[in-house]
Amino acid sequence: MFDPLIKEIVSFRDERNWRQFHNLKDLAISLSLEASELLENFQWKTSEEGIVANMENIKDEIADVVIYALLMSNEIGINLEHAIKEKLRKNNQKYPVDKSFGSSKKYTDL
Repeated sequence: MFDPLIKEIVSFRDERNWRQFHNLKDLAISLSLEASELLENFQWKTSEEGIVANMENIKDEIADVVIYALLMSNEIGINLEHAIKEKLRKNNQKYPVDKSFGSSKKYTDL
């Protein structure tokens, strides 16, 4: 599912000799920074105002977050499709429909 995309991202990185800068710590920092840049699009606005004013930038920042997540998972050998499915399975146990439907409560409060 993600393999062709990861290959394209890795190729882009390697063509520029950037792997030397992509240790796990710095990839994690970069992921967090890009997520913060995503948040800036909504600062002092409603969700709707943020989307109207910043849709193109929101797309770019989401892409940056996903790129860093894919690079990290690739570097440490995480099969992201399996990891996502496993996380959904865990969340399904934490948040059963009969207890969590329509609720924003954390699983510890259900």
